[in-house]
Amino acid sequence: MSAFNSISPAALFRLIGTPDAPAVIDVRTDADFEAHAGLIPTARRWPHREVASCADALRGRQVVVVCHGGLKLSHGAAAVLRGHGLLAIVLEGGTEAWRAAALPLVPTAAIGPGWTGGPTRWVTRHRPKIDRIACPWLIRRFVDPAAEVLFVPPAEVDGVAERFEATPFDTPDAPWTHVGDRCTFDAMVEGFGLACPALDTMADVIRAADTGRCDTVAEAAGLLALSVGLSRACKDDLAQLDAGMILYDALFRWARDGAGETHGWPGKHHP
Repeated sequence: MSAFNSISPAALFRLIGTPDAPAVIDVRTDADFEAHAGLIPTARRWPHREVASCADALRGRQVVVVCHGGLKLSHGAAAVLRGHGLLAIVLEGGTEAWRAAALPLVPTAAIGPGWTGGPTRWVTRHRPKIDRIACPWLIRRFVDPAAEVLFVPPAEVDGVAERFEATPFDTPDAPWTHVGDRCTFDAMVEGFGLACPALDTMADVIRAADTGRCDTVAEAAGLLALSVGLSRACKDDLAQLDAGMILYDALFRWARDGAGETHGWPGKHHP
């Protein structure tokens, strides 16, 4: 059982990936961070002495504060945030306990060259179907909740990436793209160090739907049908992304908690 004003690594990881996930603030010292330069999924680094400056941006959300060992830095920073009216708790045992539990850590180098912790920007081809909705979902739920996604004509992806400092994805020459029979979602799950049973199950469905192999995974045909339907129903790519976030939230919860569940008709009429 977690102590007062704290949360266990397992309990925090169960919240990450859901729409109601808490904000995660990493207040490790530079030395502790450099020793293990990976972030708990969705975490943003913030100097412990300046943690009050992030209070306004976090208002209305639960906050989990993380340090190396879950002691003075995280408890002090959480107390400061509570003093500013936030619901702030600490991660028990800090990143050391997270690593000991073998939970995913996102390598900062994978987020982008020179990334310093601010919101990220991504660009891909317009009129998305599957991978180009699944990948932004993964980024926003497990890497950067504030990520901005740009949808542009295919010929303009590289130019927009250069001029607007965006990371291209799901195009032939992008750093994040298909490799062999694996799709861009696979590449991101692996590259961001996010492999876990739920995301691996999702990846099987997404890969089969995205690469035309729906006969290999039963649920892929349903994902393909819903994805094509969304692309027809939404004339605006960002509106489609908003709707797709709900779709992939549901797929994630199915993969995490409900993959073995079936449904049938009881065979009787009820009043």
